[in-house]
Amino acid sequence: MAGTSLLALIDDIASILDDVALMSKVAAKKTAGVLGDDLALNAQQVAGVRAERELPVVWAVALGSLKNKAILVPAALAISAFLPAAITPLLMVGGLYLCFEGFEKIAHSILHKEEDARHKQELAAALSDPEADMVAMEKDKIKGAVRTDFILSAEIIVIALGTVAGEPFAQQALVVVGIALLMTVGVYGIVAAIVKMDDAGLYLSERGNGAVRVLGRVLLSAAPKLMKLLSVVGTAAMFMVGGGILVHGTPGTHDIVHHATEIAAAVPALGPVLGFITPSVIDAVAGVLAGALALVVVTVGGKMLRSFKKSA
Repeated sequence: MAGTSLLALIDDIASILDDVALMSKVAAKKTAGVLGDDLALNAQQVAGVRAERELPVVWAVALGSLKNKAILVPAALAISAFLPAAITPLLMVGGLYLCFEGFEKIAHSILHKEEDARHKQELAAALSDPEADMVAMEKDKIKGAVRTDFILSAEIIVIALGTVAGEPFAQQALVVVGIALLMTVGVYGIVAAIVKMDDAGLYLSERGNGAVRVLGRVLLSAAPKLMKLLSVVGTAAMFMVGGGILVHGTPGTHDIVHHATEIAAAVPALGPVLGFITPSVIDAVAGVLAGALALVVVTVGGKMLRSFKKSA
């Protein structure tokens, strides 16, 4: 009996772990949309730090990220345990924020080109000035990156929690904790590799044989292009993930997406490709429209609030 009970227990544990692995895979796919933007934002936050201080700064931000998740994960699990009806509204809010952040980034890049160029010039001047307080600059960068991470971590955790909302609490906890740790290690490990790519390229280009030097030059030229690519991919992913959350959380939209996909799939020759990409295109378009509307509301609301405070 004891042996049979032990085998049954092991079988149950294996079954649960298999379910957790499957749910973690689904959650990782859904949260990966935030990952591109997370990588780009954190790599950009570290940009401008002196080369020998890049890895310590990444490590400091990674520790801050773990502290953020130590607050967010228990809070999310508590909501799931005591107020599960709030998960869908939280997902919708997180999706809308993703769309807003993506559209605000695009609008800022168009409307504030001169301001961004001036900021880069000031940063370059500070790096070349031996009297500049680099310690204070590093602290400001770390604080800014940790604040950004808090928002992105909240989005990742809520999205991960939404994928396992109907599962037993223990499995929810394992999946959410696993995703939180995986994303932290993955994001900041890759960020560390990105920010040191140019240093590795410079090192290789000055040493070794011809092939090694060619590799070094490739890494040197690829580093800034990779940063730009991550930023573009991250922004597109924000619209697709955020728009997808809003579309799937809005009643009646499932049938609309289904019919649109069927129509696209019926197009001669291109049908399979169009049918495959149509849901993602609909999600992205919905994300762009939602982000534009949110930015207008926030901008107008902010102006009205400031004018009200002045009149008061």
